[in-house]
Amino acid sequence: MQAYLLDFANLLLRWLHVIAAVAWIGESIYFVMLDNGLRPPKADEDKKKGVFGEMWAVHGGGFYHNQKYASAPAKLPADLHWSFWKAYTTWLSGFGLFVLLYMTNPGFYLVNPGSDWAWAAELTGWQANAVALFFLLSGWVVYNELCKRISPNMERDGILSLAVAVMMVVVAYLSTQIFAGRAAFLLTGAVMATAMSANVFFWIIPGQRRMVKAMKAGETPNPIDGKRGKQRSVHNTYFTLPVVLLMLSNHYSFTYTHELSWVIMALFIFAGALIRQFFVLMHAGSIQPAYPAAGVALILVAIWVGAPSGNDGVATAAVSSSVSGEAPTPAASGSLGEVHAIIEQRCVSCHAQSPEHAGFAAAPAGVILETEDQLLRQIDQVRQVVASGYMPLGNITRMTDEERAEVAAWTP
Repeated sequence: MQAYLLDFANLLLRWLHVIAAVAWIGESIYFVMLDNGLRPPKADEDKKKGVFGEMWAVHGGGFYHNQKYASAPAKLPADLHWSFWKAYTTWLSGFGLFVLLYMTNPGFYLVNPGSDWAWAAELTGWQANAVALFFLLSGWVVYNELCKRISPNMERDGILSLAVAVMMVVVAYLSTQIFAGRAAFLLTGAVMATAMSANVFFWIIPGQRRMVKAMKAGETPNPIDGKRGKQRSVHNTYFTLPVVLLMLSNHYSFTYTHELSWVIMALFIFAGALIRQFFVLMHAGSIQPAYPAAGVALILVAIWVGAPSGNDGVATAAVSSSVSGEAPTPAASGSLGEVHAIIEQRCVSCHAQSPEHAGFAAAPAGVILETEDQLLRQIDQVRQVVASGYMPLGNITRMTDEERAEVAAWTP
């Protein structure tokens, strides 16, 4: 019953997280489109009132006339719309999910026993939790310092963009070395999502509040607040597509079980940013297909990098040796019955119609391996995650390197 209630809490929290994220990202994309789609006002009266740009649109059977003021309008309405609770709810619900799913069982989900770094492979549960929290916090601190030191007056944003890109490659590499594969992808996305929410909390909203306060007092707002808010909003829009991809990646083991998973991750991050750039420019009236083409090219490179080796036995032995620290040994391919006997001993405690493991109310990812026929239907995925050392999670059932090699070498 406890596992069932935890799963239900996971479902409801994930639902909230997705709803909040859709609302936040949708609103963010809309405002970027609106800002880039503005045209100089045509009416002299609007120009005198300080209107910087306007856009006419039709939607849902009605017509809309949006206007942006370059400075303070003559009068601010009492019901001024603010955009921040969607961002906060997205981050809080996402962090809640991370605590519920990963931090409650860190030895199972966070610790990377196959890490080349001995200290990471030997982390205890509470240590893995502490490192994960430090990872999130330090990601925001480093990103924020880059923004403050490289482009404090928003005059060197091109160089800043390159620095942030390099930072994300480093984050991708470190996460895959320290944490288990699925957690590594999630935490890299969480670093970006934390930066996005923190941008709203620490810079965008406080700057907007100072601007509104100055306007109400009849004073001229500090233009740096508007520029900084714009800078951080632009960063957020380029983070959006990569974050969504990284949050979805935990459903696809071929991404996070590969030995070059950090390269695959980095390629997807850059591909998402390039594709987003196409839409940003399109809203400004410039169609440049080179950007999505470059994004697709990076995705194709990621597919090539992540493609399974043609010699599974050699690859399996190499991976097994990296996990155990011993020299690789060739694996003989046993019978289906022998392979299923290994799966039954090492995997079926979780991957069953009614799991025996206390942490699961149902089979993880719906994968059931109780019979040989069920194993055959999932054999490609099973071979991949077993060979990579990702499964069993935390090697809780003590699968040996020889058993991994036998499972990975078996072919129908």
